[in-house]
Amino acid sequence: MIFTIGYEKASLEDLIETLRMSGVRHLMDVRELPASRRKGFSKNALREVLERAGIQYSHAKQLGDPKAGRDAARSGNMNLFRQIFEAHMSLPETQVALAKAAEEVTTNPTALMCYERRPQDCHRTIVAERLSELSSLPIQHLGVVEDAAKRTKNAGVKEAA
Repeated sequence: MIFTIGYEKASLEDLIETLRMSGVRHLMDVRELPASRRKGFSKNALREVLERAGIQYSHAKQLGDPKAGRDAARSGNMNLFRQIFEAHMSLPETQVALAKAAEEVTTNPTALMCYERRPQDCHRTIVAERLSELSSLPIQHLGVVEDAAKRTKNAGVKEAA
């Protein structure tokens, strides 16, 4: 299974618990620039917290959406976004990154992560589709479960009682 997930409007704790509940063992960050204004979602901080949770982290910069594509999507021009990203996907260096990612998803339950909540609005869906073609694995888009961390913690308290 190839998973995708976006962290828009999600807490870091709920993102991690959603990944755990889904059986994800590896999070592949497919943001071109793995920085965030949101605390905990930048590359190094995210890697640290994920590794403490038993989830491997990697950054696949070449599978990120280039600035021109992000700008087109942000302005609502989804046709231009797709044209830009499809051209990016055909680059030789992107094909190498895809092949490497395909090896990873076939050996380790992996989620592709980017910012956008809705997978249909995000380049990670295009990346997942290409990886699915290469690996013959199905795709499952995850939505971050709100209050997942709190519910799991509360369930553990009830079981211990």
